[in-house]
Amino acid sequence: MNNNKLYKLLDWSKINKIIYSECDNPHEILGPHVIGNQVLFQLFYPGAVSAKLRIMNGRVDYPMQMISEEGYFAVLLPIKEMGEYRYVVKDGLNKELLVLDAYRHTPLITEKDTNKFKNGIHYEIYNKLGAHPCVIDGDEGTYFAVWAPNAMRVSVVGDFNLWDGRAHQMRRLWDSGIFEIFIPQAMVGMNYKFEIKTSAGMIYLKADPYANYSELRPNSASIIEDIDGFLWKDDKFVQNRSIFQGNNSPINIYELYLGSFMDGANDDGYPTYRSIAPKLIDYVKKMNYTHVQLMPIMEHPFDPSWGYQVIGYYSPTSRYGTPDDFMFFVNEFHKAGIGVIIDWVPAHFPKDGHGLSDFDGTCLYEHLDPRQSEQVFWGTKIFNYSRPEVSNYLLANALKKKKKYHVDGIHVGAVASMLYLDYGKTEGQWIANMYGGNENLEAIEFIKHFNSIVKKRNPGVITIAEDTSGYPMMTADLSEGGLGFDFKWNSSFTNDYFQFISRPTSTRKANHNDLLFSTIYAYSENFILPFSHDDVVHGKGSIAFKMPGDIEEKFANLRLSLAYHMMHPGKKLTFMGQ
Repeated sequence: MNNNKLYKLLDWSKINKIIYSECDNPHEILGPHVIGNQVLFQLFYPGAVSAKLRIMNGRVDYPMQMISEEGYFAVLLPIKEMGEYRYVVKDGLNKELLVLDAYRHTPLITEKDTNKFKNGIHYEIYNKLGAHPCVIDGDEGTYFAVWAPNAMRVSVVGDFNLWDGRAHQMRRLWDSGIFEIFIPQAMVGMNYKFEIKTSAGMIYLKADPYANYSELRPNSASIIEDIDGFLWKDDKFVQNRSIFQGNNSPINIYELYLGSFMDGANDDGYPTYRSIAPKLIDYVKKMNYTHVQLMPIMEHPFDPSWGYQVIGYYSPTSRYGTPDDFMFFVNEFHKAGIGVIIDWVPAHFPKDGHGLSDFDGTCLYEHLDPRQSEQVFWGTKIFNYSRPEVSNYLLANALKKKKKYHVDGIHVGAVASMLYLDYGKTEGQWIANMYGGNENLEAIEFIKHFNSIVKKRNPGVITIAEDTSGYPMMTADLSEGGLGFDFKWNSSFTNDYFQFISRPTSTRKANHNDLLFSTIYAYSENFILPFSHDDVVHGKGSIAFKMPGDIEEKFANLRLSLAYHMMHPGKKLTFMGQ
C-alpha cells in the first residue's frame, strides 16, 4: 500500500476531533468508505498498539497503518477485496482482540421519527431512544440513542469499552439533537451510561433517561435489558377491563409500598416481585379489594422518598427484581382478577448528578429560570412542559406502562404542584403566566394531552388525579372543558372526616359539618375516597391511633370509620396497615 496516497486521503482536522473526543459525526470518517475503486478503513481504538483488518471469507489480514499513537489506524484496500471483516487489535497489554466495527451501520432512527419527536407526538419514542439489544447486518449488539441537543459530543461508556468515552462516540442525527450508535458486543446485562461533553469542555456521566433497567442504589448505571420476551396470559382480563373498572363498577383499592409488605427475600433485604405476588394476591382476595395501587416502582436513588423522587422513569426498580419479574407480578394479578394501578410522578424530578438535571450541560428537561424550574417545597426540579420533547418523554413513559407492563391505571401524584406556578412558593419565587395568573398553562395542556392520548390508545385504562387544590372539572370530559381524569382523590373528605372522628365523642355533636359537608359535593367529580399513605406518614400514626379513648374505643371508632368510608359515595382506597 502506498502510504503517501493513504495520508493524502485522511482528514486530519476530523481525526483530531475524534482523538480528542470532540466529534459529533464519527461515522463520517470511521468505518469503511468507498473512494473510487478502493475502500478506506479507519479505526480508533484507544490504547491499541497495532491493528489489522481481517477479511473473514478469505481470512486474509491486512496490517493497518498507525496514524496516531492514541490508537488511530487506517488502511486502503482495492474494492474487490471488500467482504465481511473484523479488526484484530493488540492492546497495551499485548492482548489480541477481535473487534466488530460500530461505524459501518446506517441509523435505525428516521427523519420521520425525529420530526414526530420534535413535535411531541412520538408516542412510542421509547422504541427508538434508550438501549435496544438487536442484530444489525449480522452483528449482535445494542443500539443506543439519546436526546442531548446542546452537547458537543456524546459517547456510550460501559462494561464493553472499559468506560472510555473516546471509544464509542455517537453520531448526531441532523438537527434533531438525537445521538445514536450501534455497538456490537454490547450485550444484555452489561452496565452503561452516556458520557456527555459540553462546548465548555465539561464532562457529565448520565444514566439513560429511557433505560429499561437500572442498577440498585448507591450504584447508578443503566443496564442493557430486553423486555420483549415475556409471555402474557391476561387477555381475558384486559379485554374486560373497561367494564371491570368503569365509573359504575365497584372499586376498592389497597394501596401499599411493596418493600414493606413482607420480609425481604433478596440479598439487599427487599422482597421480590415474584415472592410478593402470591401472598399479596391471597390477602387482597381475602379482604375483597378489587385493585392494588403501588407506590412508585420506578427507579429512585433515595429509599425514604418511597419512590416519589424518580431517576429512571422507564425502569421498574431493581429493588424487587428485573422488568421481567414485574411483568410476572402484573400477569399473576390479572390472572387472579385483580387490577394494578401505579403511582406516576410527572410533576418533578430530583437533582442527582446522574439524572435528568442539567442533562446535556444545560437546563434541558427543566426551565433555565429557577423561579420556573425549582420546586422549593421538595427541593426538586420541575419539568419544562413547554418543550415538546420533554412532554413526549413523559407521555411515552405513561403509554409504555400500559403497552409493555399492562398496568390498569395511572395515579398522577402531586397534580396541584403541576397546575399552579406558585405551589409551595412565596413572593419572588415564581413567575406569572402570560395572562398574569398563577396557573401553569403548559402543565394544564400536558395533562389534557396525557388524558386524551391514554384514552385513545388504551381504552379501559383509568387515570387518577391526586389534587388538593379544588381545581374545577378534574374528571369532566375534555370536550366539556375538563381535564379528562377518570377519578380524583377526595382529600377534603379525608381531612374533614379525620378532624371529626378524632375529637372526643362528647364534642362531636357540635361539629357535624365536618362529617356532612362532603355529601354536598360528593357528585361534583368522580371521586376516590383515600385513606392513603398521606394520612399516616411523618408521624401522623395509623387511623386507629388518631381516635380518642382507650384501646377498645380506638378500634370501635376504626370500625365505624371503615364502615362510613365504605358507605359514602365514591370509590375506596385504603393504605396498608389500616
